[in-house]
Amino acid sequence: MLKSILENNENYQPGLSIDCVIFGFHDNQLKVLLIKIPHNKKWSLPGGFIPIDQDIDTAAVTILNGRTGVEGVFLRQFATFGKIGRNDKHFGNEVLEHLNIDPELGKWLTQRFVTIGYYALVDFLKILPNPINRNEVVEWIDHKEVPDLILDHREILDKALDTLRIELNLMPIGYNLLPEKFTIPELQKLYETILDKKLDRRNFLRKITNIGILIKLDEKKSNVAHKAPNLYSFDKEKYDEVLKNGLNQGW
Repeated sequence: MLKSILENNENYQPGLSIDCVIFGFHDNQLKVLLIKIPHNKKWSLPGGFIPIDQDIDTAAVTILNGRTGVEGVFLRQFATFGKIGRNDKHFGNEVLEHLNIDPELGKWLTQRFVTIGYYALVDFLKILPNPINRNEVVEWIDHKEVPDLILDHREILDKALDTLRIELNLMPIGYNLLPEKFTIPELQKLYETILDKKLDRRNFLRKITNIGILIKLDEKKSNVAHKAPNLYSFDKEKYDEVLKNGLNQGW
């Protein structure tokens, strides 16, 4: 695929790329979607080059789907990365030889590339990677067990996680990450997993209740060892309203 891009590089925006950080949450686990290609021992974020006939938001979706098979994910742009020489030596002669790419053609890869970062938060059980290139490995990896990454992808990943945590103060989360009916402790654990810190139970209940996006159901969670907690659901209309207008509190 890379060789085909190089042979038709006039169809791609020179010096500009996209990298996607896809976080996955389920059952109190936070993971990130990573790719490993045959000629490299290091993993990478799903990324690629921007077709010259696509705007960057469309290209982000195209690239993510082309590298991982993932579709239907809402991507949010969060930062741009462009240190001098950020891709120096990454596409060296050894790599070009392995990929059977002529060094002269490979010069297009060694120019300075500025990359635009996009991120998303999804339920990783609902997103099954299906890479088009069968030589590539695409896996969900725990965010605390991420191996060595290529280039500045660790910096991009860390910035995306910082952005996600900041945005918890600006908008609600959980609608697509929790069951239709859930408990307050389950919702709190979602926030704690992403923030990587413990939250005071009473303060969390007060704050999340004040937002006004929860409906307390006339049901309790079954099959629990101790006192059964109340079940809640999201008020979708109010949830969407808060998403539109934002929050003004911190966790």
